[in-house]
Amino acid sequence: MLDFQYHSPTQFVFGPDREKEAGARCKACAAKRVLIHYGSGSVIRSGLLQRVEDSLQAAGIAYLKLGGAVPNPHDTLVYEGIDLCRRENIDFVLGIGGGSAIDSAKAIAIGTCYDGDFWDLYSQRAQPASRLGLGTIVTLPATGTEGSNSSVITRTADLLKRGLRSDLNRPDFSIINPCLTETLPVWQIACGAADIISHVLERYFTRTEQVTLTDHLCEGVLKTVLEVTPQILADPDAYGPRANLMWASTIAHIGLLGTGRQEDWSVHALEHELSALYDVAHGAGLAALYPAWMQYLLPSDPDRFARLACQVFVSERNCKDHQQFGLDGIRQMARFFSKIGLPVNLRDLGVRKEDINKLAAKVKRNPDGSCGHYLPLQDEDILAIYEMAYDWSESTLNR
Repeated sequence: MLDFQYHSPTQFVFGPDREKEAGARCKACAAKRVLIHYGSGSVIRSGLLQRVEDSLQAAGIAYLKLGGAVPNPHDTLVYEGIDLCRRENIDFVLGIGGGSAIDSAKAIAIGTCYDGDFWDLYSQRAQPASRLGLGTIVTLPATGTEGSNSSVITRTADLLKRGLRSDLNRPDFSIINPCLTETLPVWQIACGAADIISHVLERYFTRTEQVTLTDHLCEGVLKTVLEVTPQILADPDAYGPRANLMWASTIAHIGLLGTGRQEDWSVHALEHELSALYDVAHGAGLAALYPAWMQYLLPSDPDRFARLACQVFVSERNCKDHQQFGLDGIRQMARFFSKIGLPVNLRDLGVRKEDINKLAAKVKRNPDGSCGHYLPLQDEDILAIYEMAYDWSESTLNR
């Protein structure tokens, strides 16, 4: 187990109708002028935006609104938000919506306080030193951005998708009301489940030894997602499963599961190029990559894959043939994705085979040119995974 320092300053406010406390929460953070940043129609149609406005008015807090955040949020709206905050002396940003709106809100809050192009921070040419006050009201169980130290933005000029990790990205407060997810299409619930699973697996696949506690925590979150997602799809009114999925989303990406262990993040790097080029849902892109990625890496560490299969996917404790149980785990995970309506290969996602070389060339690398840490991927590995993922199916496991 590695030494670590863990800091999570966000106050989580969980339960029905808690969005009505937004004004009081902003006031407790000494906010004077708030920018409400959100996506598009659903926040308005559901009445959520009006409830938040009413709450701010009741607290005597002035506010402005900036809508228009889109999936795989663009730098253009971030620049607009930064200009607005500076011009109107905004001191607090309140992001409302899914991961895209909140990631964009994070970029605005940090970029406003940076004396330069905010993209310097996302391209690792500079590090942020401060931000405006920041709060969130999350409407989608998926990204965990309501508690994470990360934010991901797409540069529209070249469709380059990059992220910034900094504790400044952790909001002052986040309001989580599972009832706000009741109007979500089943596709978004499914994509969110895949995103949560990926956030856990990016930490679960590690070479760090003696991480028993966080292994069990990871496995518990994974089993929760596998259990409650079909319950939500079968009964949209079931509050309990929705509440558990929402909290699983937060726990998966708050950083707790990665304490004391080296994390990987290669699959996210590969997927970011998919969603940047094709504007696909992030969770769907992850689901289309994971079976091939797992099969490709299985020979390098069959013990870890067998543990995942036995503890989470296969429910078999006599896992003597680690290679075979690893394959069974991959098979069961792919079947889960298919069951909830997600693709398990790039072709079904709509990726063109002729774009694979372009995707591979743009993947974000470590300083030494590799990608990820569990098995640092070289150029040939990245290309091979994309190619395997293009038409992956269960029959691929028998090759």
